[in-house]
Amino acid sequence: MAIVISGTGLYTPPNQISNDELVAALNQHVTKYNSDNQAAIESGALEALKPSSSEFIEKASGIKNRYVMFKEGILDPDIMSPVFPERADGEVSIQAEMAIAAAKDAMLAANKTADDIDLIIVACSYTQRAYPAIAIEVQQQLGCKGWAYDQLVACSSATFGIMNASNALIAGTAKTVLVISPEFVSPQLNYRNRDSHFIFGDVATAVIVEQEATATSAHAFRILAQKPITTFSNNIRSNFGHANRCTPETMLDDDKLFMQEGRKVFKEVLPMVYQLIDEQLASAGIEATDLKRLFLHQANINMNTFVAKKVLGREPQGDEAPIILDEFANTASAGSIIAFHKYHDDMVTGDKAIICSFGAGYSAGCFIIEHI
Repeated sequence: MAIVISGTGLYTPPNQISNDELVAALNQHVTKYNSDNQAAIESGALEALKPSSSEFIEKASGIKNRYVMFKEGILDPDIMSPVFPERADGEVSIQAEMAIAAAKDAMLAANKTADDIDLIIVACSYTQRAYPAIAIEVQQQLGCKGWAYDQLVACSSATFGIMNASNALIAGTAKTVLVISPEFVSPQLNYRNRDSHFIFGDVATAVIVEQEATATSAHAFRILAQKPITTFSNNIRSNFGHANRCTPETMLDDDKLFMQEGRKVFKEVLPMVYQLIDEQLASAGIEATDLKRLFLHQANINMNTFVAKKVLGREPQGDEAPIILDEFANTASAGSIIAFHKYHDDMVTGDKAIICSFGAGYSAGCFIIEHI
């Protein structure tokens, strides 16, 4: 049975934050912290915080901008977190609102209606709540039948979600699957941490996965090969969870937000990723020279360039390995799908590409696709 990705969708939040804005807020916090703790810093009991700069951020990551659902509070040195009103249970949740917008975009691209879709997978890094599932809320709001569930695999959630969609089609438990990645990650970011305050932005992506025989869209991509891989590591971690309230003295500590050991991640994840891609190409009998595009996880421009060079054996040219993180920042599992969404319209029958994600876990997911 041939499975295709027949439509993609993108929802971009209404608010933007530039590097300059983030740096200004962080540096105000740094100045106040160092002043308030001057005696302890001079005695060596505390280490002084270091200021940042837009140049540092861009060199370290390639990020220039990010979108967020809520800007208020993030740039206030006394708050440094998004602030927004809690919605009542009867209102559509923030994450479902994001997901629905991306879903409608993908459905339009794939020529699908709510009646066509019988499985919805919300695949992302964080969900606002444990239950009821965001996916089931989206199902109800879109008017779809069938079934729905949430799936969390950090930055590999979108690719793992597409693989689960493909498996459901093969098993006959679904006919048309909507995989949505509403990445509402700004509340999990530590805006007081110089090394990570700039990393993430909010966004939502969606893809339609169906049998090739039912696809009617202008751009449909046959899945030629797919493979997930995981190996445990603490180098990217968040300890946030419902059990935190049981230890009140530590429930708001920094480890409840996003943390990473960046240099260790770079060293350990990248070999896993390019080896996974090489194995996929070899098993499918496809050469790197056969690839028109590499849609890579958008975590860091240096990581993307490194992986692309390893796979291609040279520097990527033009749009061979498109970068979107300069505008969107790291959007967790949605990054490679944003790149795919924005850079597939010029692809024609027979063109092949890689979609690859990697992140916390560690986890990585790789697809080889071909335009039909």
